[in-house]
Amino acid sequence: MTPDDVVAQAAADGVRLVRFLYCDPSGVIRGKNVHVGQLAGKLREGVGLTRAQNAVNVLEDLVDIDGMAPVGEVRIVPDPTTYTRLPWVRATASVICDQLDHDGLDWGSCPRSFLKRVIGVAAERGIRVMASFENEFYLAQERDGEVIPFGNGPVYSSAGMDRAAGVMLDIANALTDQGIEVEQAINEYGPGQQEIAVRYRDALAAADQQLKFRDTVRGVAENGHGLIASFAPKPWAEGIGSGAHIHFSLWSTAGGTNLLYDADAGPDRLLSDIGRSFVAGVLDHLPALVALTCPSYNSYERLAPNAWAGSTVSWGLDNRECTVRVASSFWGREAESTNVELKACDPSCNPYLALGGLILAGLDGIERGLEPPEPARKNPTRMTPEEQARCGIRPLPASLREALANLQDDPVLFGGLGDLLGRCVVAVRTAEADVFDAMAPDAVRAAVLRVF
Repeated sequence: MTPDDVVAQAAADGVRLVRFLYCDPSGVIRGKNVHVGQLAGKLREGVGLTRAQNAVNVLEDLVDIDGMAPVGEVRIVPDPTTYTRLPWVRATASVICDQLDHDGLDWGSCPRSFLKRVIGVAAERGIRVMASFENEFYLAQERDGEVIPFGNGPVYSSAGMDRAAGVMLDIANALTDQGIEVEQAINEYGPGQQEIAVRYRDALAAADQQLKFRDTVRGVAENGHGLIASFAPKPWAEGIGSGAHIHFSLWSTAGGTNLLYDADAGPDRLLSDIGRSFVAGVLDHLPALVALTCPSYNSYERLAPNAWAGSTVSWGLDNRECTVRVASSFWGREAESTNVELKACDPSCNPYLALGGLILAGLDGIERGLEPPEPARKNPTRMTPEEQARCGIRPLPASLREALANLQDDPVLFGGLGDLLGRCVVAVRTAEADVFDAMAPDAVRAAVLRVF
């Protein structure tokens, strides 16, 4: 769609307000409403945004970051191809935006521009990354001042499906109405926990889709059913955590073939040579990568052994305790369906930072010709020390601070972010840790339950 197409479509849809949305480095989806009467001009020139806005963290505190003082502006400029009418609110649509300087270029702290830049690096190597975020989230209701789970039932049960059927059907319909292809909708392990899997897209569209997904689930639950939808990584101590597992595959830009697939790969190799090197790069950078994929203070409650979240540097075939899972392919479409899942990712992440970091790590593995260790065939935390050594098993960071320190020490990831965006990510998250360190665990969970 062109800007003119968007103006025409907004008129046809009866839209009065258009949300210019972006995701800031703290993972919060933010934006500004533009009236349809101003849409034509604003689609081209964007909307003003203070340089300080990206320095606001999940607690709404303004963090002091050099280069992000509330002096001067950037512009949030829409990508017209992302236009969709919002089914859960009257006469409203949304577009996803880049944050650009007055010269029309990335001002240094635009996560979407970062991902675009990384996609370009992959394209130079003949690689097109396809991805999808597989989201888990909780439905809850407020009763007598207390937030309690809604629609609880045994995992994967028809009873659980029935109890949340109305809201889940409305969410699925709202996603479909926006061009997001829903594949599965199931009730998960936690009380009131749900999961929806959507069709993969190219990396940029997958990240854009993640913003629309989170907004849609929250909007339909709140506006249509009076419920709370929480994407917090661990909203309840007794409930299992919620992930946003990244499923990804590598495709050739020339022939459109899945580069992960190798018909001759056996139970020890699992993937093609290029796929193995990409996975090896991800494993090598994983202790730093989780600062981008599991970036909130609350994330590290989820990354525990025996929680199917991934708590170690590990990989294996359909091993749900491994952080990197090679998914088994489907009969008759082995080449198309070969993909890898990163389990150490949750919905509090900025999807542009998470995917960009993942791609940078994998490309570094290809560049260096890395080989992964032996894949794990058991729960990594229950292996003997000798087995762990053969499989390269080591623990992931146990805290946000540890992950941030690893990120700063990783020249590929921290350098890839660029100076301003890298400093912003570390400063914003460190400021959150400073506050949360002084809070009781229950207070931390309550503080982030409604943010994500």
